[in-house]
Amino acid sequence: MAGASKKNRATGSANAITADLVAVLVAVTDGEPKIMTIANDGALPSGPFEFAHRSLQTGLRSWVEAQTGHPLGYVEQLYTFADRGRAGDATSPHSISISYLGLTREDKVGQGFEAHWSGWYEYFPWEDRRAGVPASLAKTLASRLRAWAKSAETTSLQRERWQRAAITFGLDDREWNEELVLQRYELLYEAGLIPEAVRDGISAAAVIPGRPMTGDHRRILATGIARLRAKIKYRPVVFELMPAEFTLLQLQRSVEALAGRLVHKQNFRRLIEQQQLVEETGAIAADTVGRPAKLFRFRHGVLAERAIAGTKLPLSRT
Repeated sequence: MAGASKKNRATGSANAITADLVAVLVAVTDGEPKIMTIANDGALPSGPFEFAHRSLQTGLRSWVEAQTGHPLGYVEQLYTFADRGRAGDATSPHSISISYLGLTREDKVGQGFEAHWSGWYEYFPWEDRRAGVPASLAKTLASRLRAWAKSAETTSLQRERWQRAAITFGLDDREWNEELVLQRYELLYEAGLIPEAVRDGISAAAVIPGRPMTGDHRRILATGIARLRAKIKYRPVVFELMPAEFTLLQLQRSVEALAGRLVHKQNFRRLIEQQQLVEETGAIAADTVGRPAKLFRFRHGVLAERAIAGTKLPLSRT
């Protein structure tokens, strides 16, 4: 009986499922998107859901404040990941990751906290197209994806792999879709071109640039970036990331930073004016070079209109 009891306990432990609460906290500073990280910039703020937590969000807020000293404002749930074998340790208990997206403004991390603000393009250099296709990746990425496609066993599978790569990464003169962040990351994982794939046992000849993260955290970050890139086209969420007063150029640069591509200046300003999203403050920016720039603020009336269809900030393209 004692032996059976021990065996049952061992089986129960092996079948146990834990839940991690993970936060993607985004800020934009000086035209660059930032995320809050911990563990030497190798992880997102996170912690296990515990019995003492009244709710998932309560647990998330508790962990984030304990690790970063940064109180959470509005957050929304992103996605729940439950795939086995994506944490780098096949012997560990099965864990699900419940992720959230929060928008904030960068502030100084208090002494004694392990948190740090990191640029999100350090983790996804291929996603920044503001200056065109990154030169260091242009040839390397395409050639390694083509080699992966050709490594398939059949001609039809080779064609299918390359078509996926071309559509996802905008190759063969296809249009780049900035929202396919997660699909690009997953394709690179499948092709064994990122460190997380090597860690999880997928063979690879060489990996491409981009900082890895613990467990599934870079995958979760990709999901957060994709969600935000989609939302800035139909909701004025970018104003959550702006200071109380800003110039139109600062607003444009923030949108471009999040989208990873440039917008047409005149069209962008016309859209802002037509949708009456901002209003002049009557002040002039003191730190501008050349022609003085007017300061604007988010129009308070829009706060009550956010849920109304048509209140949007679409991404204009050159």
